[in-house]
Amino acid sequence: MQGDPEVIEYLNEQLTAELTAINQYFLHSKMQENMGWTKLAKYTRHESFDEMKHAEVLTDRILFLDGLPNYQRLFHVRIGQTITEMFQADREVEVEAIDRLRRGIEIMRAKGDITSANIFESILADEEHHIDYLDTQLDLIEKLGEPLYIAQVIEQPEG
Repeated sequence: MQGDPEVIEYLNEQLTAELTAINQYFLHSKMQENMGWTKLAKYTRHESFDEMKHAEVLTDRILFLDGLPNYQRLFHVRIGQTITEMFQADREVEVEAIDRLRRGIEIMRAKGDITSANIFESILADEEHHIDYLDTQLDLIEKLGEPLYIAQVIEQPEG
């Protein structure tokens, strides 16, 4: 099915964002795991996998619309050195994604591509949930301080 070029461009732009987020969250999870923050690392790794699912849905839609998914570009991957920096970097990715998704939904609905708009709405709901999680974690760090927060996100080895 021949898709609208502007819709395909929005789908590809969001695909680029998802591919970037996969890399950023995955590296953050590996850094967290290396620092012993195993509970947090598991959650962050899961977020990376969620972004991979988004990338898959977007890829399928672009192909369905006879477009070519662009896997050759990434946006800037932001890597934090501290837990606060990691959460702030991840939050920036989510804020940008939410803005992009909302713009895309308007364009897609205006062009009559309800299916693509519905895909963006589904991804938007996931991103809003993730930004809420990040805001909560940043608030906890502000209230507790990083050392006490970190004490809550480690797991003791089973013995």
